Amino acid sequence: MLVIENATVVDVDGARDGPLTIENGEVADIGETPDDPDTVIDGDGGVVAPGLVDSHVHIAMDGRPNTESVRSDSTPTLAYRAAKNLRETVEAGVTTVRDLGSPGTLGPDTRDAIADGSIPGPRVVPCGSPVVITGGHGHWFGREADGPAEVRKAVREQLKKGAEVVKTMATGGVLTEGAEIGGFEMSPAELDALVDAASAKGRPTAAHCHGATGIENAVRVGISSVEHGTFMDREAAELMAENDTYWVPTASALSGITENGSEAGIPKWAVEKAEQAAAAFEDAWDHALDAGVPIAMGTDAGTPFNHHRDAATELERMVEHGLSPEATFEAATVNAADLLGLDDVGRLEPGARADCVVLDSDPREDVSVYAAPKTVVANGVVV
Repeated sequence: MLVIENATVVDVDGARDGPLTIENGEVADIGETPDDPDTVIDGDGGVVAPGLVDSHVHIAMDGRPNTESVRSDSTPTLAYRAAKNLRETVEAGVTTVRDLGSPGTLGPDTRDAIADGSIPGPRVVPCGSPVVITGGHGHWFGREADGPAEVRKAVREQLKKGAEVVKTMATGGVLTEGAEIGGFEMSPAELDALVDAASAKGRPTAAHCHGATGIENAVRVGISSVEHGTFMDREAAELMAENDTYWVPTASALSGITENGSEAGIPKWAVEKAEQAAAAFEDAWDHALDAGVPIAMGTDAGTPFNHHRDAATELERMVEHGLSPEATFEAATVNAADLLGLDDVGRLEPGARADCVVLDSDPREDVSVYAAPKTVVANGVVV
């Protein structure tokens, strides 16, 4: 039994007086002081809040300037790097992540290694390899497939290997040379086959989308989340809101590239595309907020100068783009958990997973406090 005392317990449902009692990996009670706890943590008058849920990471990527250089790494090297990244992730207060693309079975294997205690880290919800068109964005770590029949088979392969979400590239991307970010890659028929095959097994889907046409194609077939959405226009935003499609903005991904540039070693072609996307990103936020698009926090951690240990920076960027601190807190806890299909994560209530952080002050008022957690508890264990 673990007790966090002398702290206020905060989640989207409000604030309550502590202490918070944890037992067998779950929140056991709030407000009552138990007899003879095994461990007592002094919250020092601060706040106990849910651990962050990052709905877009790449566990094998490490923020290097040229992301494509990872393709020459061996499988053991990728696994060692993933273990390091995930240790830093959980130490930073992120207690659940969705891995949206790693080679082979690295995502599911890492999920299992953390779950059985072999390595420390957050809970991992993996997609396996993203399903992409031949030569499309991310082809070097994706499962290439063309036409509805091939796409359907590729989805079933990922599910067989342990994927809990299916990822695709509906448009080109910034970090693949020659891929056009404004145009679409997966056809509507291919996207429809992908969603249908995933839905047959009750699995959600995610679509990397920059251009408005790609966004609309993905939303119309029932995609669960649009990742990036940098060229979202008013029509696309309204379609997303109408269909309750989550937007995962990943503001840190663009900022990591545009704020460092080619002089830091990022390929010039990637910088040029990122600058083009960044110019449209402000409008995308305006359209999304005006339409009431549901938002979940995701960092795209692993892309250039976007490190796993810095996930809390994404919350600050979301506030800078016009989302209120309270709505940002919601996006990084219950919204992201809902997107991942986890109904016992993101809240602090009896029966919920014991994922929490001790902070100096209330993150509903100032999300920057997540950058320096005083204590992290993941699945009931002090990190």
